[in-house]
Amino acid sequence: MDAAPTTKPAIEQIAERITDAIMEHRLPPGVKLGEDRLAQTFNVSRTKVRQALTSLSKEGLVTLHPNRGAYVTRPTRQEALDLMETRRLIEPEIIRQVIARATPKDLEKLKAHLEEEDRAREEGNRRLIISLTGKFHMLLAELGGNIFIQKLMSELCPLTCLIIALYDAPQMPACPEDEHARIVEAIINKDVEGAIHLMLHHLNHIQDALHLVDPEARDIHWEALFG
Repeated sequence: MDAAPTTKPAIEQIAERITDAIMEHRLPPGVKLGEDRLAQTFNVSRTKVRQALTSLSKEGLVTLHPNRGAYVTRPTRQEALDLMETRRLIEPEIIRQVIARATPKDLEKLKAHLEEEDRAREEGNRRLIISLTGKFHMLLAELGGNIFIQKLMSELCPLTCLIIALYDAPQMPACPEDEHARIVEAIINKDVEGAIHLMLHHLNHIQDALHLVDPEARDIHWEALFG
């Protein structure tokens, strides 16, 4: 892995790498994020690790327990259902905003993102697919232009990846491969109702794929994960 730019703060680097590991299902919900182990793995001080974990706790990805330490957030089954319901309320409005505001350059960004998803599927790279499919929804929020909705989606999408990591049926893909493309096609055609219908169907499909039972615990090899 290439070294990160030296101008980038180490704390932000650590937070981003942990976020990527969570979103790509390499760090499962409920696992303890030991400061000593992470400090050794990243070759930084415990103070920097603690600051990174505190930053992630503000985004909801990490839960801090007094006297017990930091853990990857583990949403309950009810929280999973509530989160998906929240997304069904918000994302139709995102669709309306994108269709009303998107420029030709914005639409090219959507097409380019779909091409990245296609390449990841062709390579069979499930981790990258999971990451990209989450970023698709965040890109839509960005193109919609509402900074408050964008901020909310930046919290909901990683939490959705957590929920998928916790409850996804192993044989199911992160997102059905044609659904994002159909949504983008409807957006390009300025078909508001059609795009909203497709988005709601898409979100329902994601929820229906969740296997809402308690998952089994698994071991984490920290050096291999972040080495």
